[in-house]
Amino acid sequence: MSTAGAPPLDVRITHIGGPTALLEIGPWRLLTDPTFDAPGRRYVFAPLISSTKLAGPVVQPDAVLPIDAVLLSHDHHDDNLDDAGRALLPQCGRTITTPAGAKRLGAGTTGLAPWEQTTLEAAGRPAITITATPARHGPPGSRPLVGQVTGFLLQWDGQRDGALWISGDTVWFAGVQQVGERFDVGTAILHFGGVRFPVSGPMRYTMNAAEGVRVARELGPRTIVPIHFEGWKHFREGRDVIEREFAQAGLTDRLQWLVPGEAAPLSGC
Repeated sequence: MSTAGAPPLDVRITHIGGPTALLEIGPWRLLTDPTFDAPGRRYVFAPLISSTKLAGPVVQPDAVLPIDAVLLSHDHHDDNLDDAGRALLPQCGRTITTPAGAKRLGAGTTGLAPWEQTTLEAAGRPAITITATPARHGPPGSRPLVGQVTGFLLQWDGQRDGALWISGDTVWFAGVQQVGERFDVGTAILHFGGVRFPVSGPMRYTMNAAEGVRVARELGPRTIVPIHFEGWKHFREGRDVIEREFAQAGLTDRLQWLVPGEAAPLSGC
């Protein structure tokens, strides 16, 4: 995507909680994985797999409106789309998610398979190209249990240091490596947490800190924004582990930590 001659856009991110963030890209307002339920409830993700929400959102659903598009990594786990988030979808613009999720959610939803693209366009606004990126929400062979998941890569004219990539819930696997082979990633919003469940022992369902370091080294983003690593019982690695791994790798300067509820510039975009 050519960026020659286009003025850079102001880009801001507000972390709302869990995987939920408001992205303001010039005049566009995008919302990731809407989760607005109060804490304290236990949710069942799959047979014998459940978790309890420990922290609620710092911003209420009506405060994020208007929303032009929702980037939904997957619809079938309540820590990525809960009841309150689901109720918000009809008040937003398009919802972009997996093909399976689009079938479940119905009208107003665009389903993208890996590497498929769609474009946000409106009169007087810069276009944003959205590419679905591969995600594997667990160990090899886990897809029948965990279902389809996607990441998103966003490009627009005038980007400063490369594309903006949102990993979605994924571990490191060949599909993540291919994102770096196909695109110049300037900023990566990564879902961390090293999720594990007692029933499946050491098997992990999201990136741990060591894999985040691997993203930094192999994809080369100048900025990494950690989200979705706290606020639920099933997370196994918090900020302290992420900071330690990146410090040991000499990559602390890549991390951009967010204060929930406070808009922060994404200068690398």
